[in-house]
Amino acid sequence: MRLGVLDVGSNTVHLLVVDAHPGARPLPAHSHKADLRLAQLLDDSGAIGDDGVEKLIGVVREALQAAEDKGVEDLLPFATSAVREATNADDVLARVAAETGVRLQVLAGAEEARLTFLAVRRWFGWSAGKLLVLDIGGGSLEIAYGIDEEPDAAVSLPLGAGRLTSGWLPEDPPAPEGVRTLRRHVRAEIARTVGEFSRFGAPDHVVATSKTFKQLARIAGAARSADGLYVQRELKRESLEAWVPRLASMTADQRSELPGVSDGRAGQLVAGALVAEAAMDLFGVESLEVCPWALREGVILRRLDHMGSA
Repeated sequence: MRLGVLDVGSNTVHLLVVDAHPGARPLPAHSHKADLRLAQLLDDSGAIGDDGVEKLIGVVREALQAAEDKGVEDLLPFATSAVREATNADDVLARVAAETGVRLQVLAGAEEARLTFLAVRRWFGWSAGKLLVLDIGGGSLEIAYGIDEEPDAAVSLPLGAGRLTSGWLPEDPPAPEGVRTLRRHVRAEIARTVGEFSRFGAPDHVVATSKTFKQLARIAGAARSADGLYVQRELKRESLEAWVPRLASMTADQRSELPGVSDGRAGQLVAGALVAEAAMDLFGVESLEVCPWALREGVILRRLDHMGSA
């Protein structure tokens, strides 16, 4: 059957259409994205303003039309940290439902981590052993660890690249003192969680998902997206540590000229790099592998599992 996943994230609203059935690998059929930057549309009270809600409604309508055009039979709509943490989340969800008919399921942060972990486990299989999975989104950082399909530990931290950029690095290029202050904040937040994971022992394989990690790996010399899903892509901490000060010294326009960096993501790449560097350092990771599957695929896989057991 043809499934659609509508992901209302902190940076983008992304419709992914796949052909899938229980026991088979989901095959991508169509992708429709809109850069909404929802996390940056919050007002001083933490609410999504009327203008932001109207933009969200418009983007959801566009995604619905695209889903209809592509023959989607079952649409799985969900929202992550930007909507989850908005002080007027209930009102936003009600307006979207009333005006589009779409009832967004708001995922808790730990559930994001668990679903992303499921996708990574299915991609690499049981031979990967104990997995540590890192995912940097626009609003949050998800960390999960485990040997099965359900992780032993899963946390979500408010360390998304978009959130940190708007709140901590407003200048372009960012002020050196701002970068140092953010670096201290990020490391303190991550350090609080390390003990929760270290009691399970060292992972056999460390994996990262998300656009931030993909771009950092590409800058550091990993293969292009055009080379295909099945090419192994690694990011070494040594390379990342060398790139962080270089990225911080550049303007967003200069970063957008780097290989694999999009205009829309260039502005928040410094914050994302600081989070990636801190996570790799504090968890003692020298090298990690980038996985092409992440949260959206996890949502699809969970749905297929439920279909198969019905």
